[in-house]
Amino acid sequence: MGSFFYVMAIMGCTDGSAQCAEARVEQVQYASYQQCQAAMPAALMRNSDVDYPVVSATCRANGRSLAQGDRDKKQG
Repeated sequence: MGSFFYVMAIMGCTDGSAQCAEARVEQVQYASYQQCQAAMPAALMRNSDVDYPVVSATCRANGRSLAQGDRDKKQG
């Protein structure tokens, strides 16, 4: 079974945050969305060098969920 975790994507955005692009992904893996959110202020400070007028972050799921792992076993 694969693991399921969250990673933080650092986003570079135009003025007004109308258009954003992923600038980089933090290497840290978080066990929950709440842990990822709590780490966001420090991550934004570490990534203030991104060459965009606005820098933001988002937490997203990564890895394989338990349900997906079970489905893959049944198909294989």
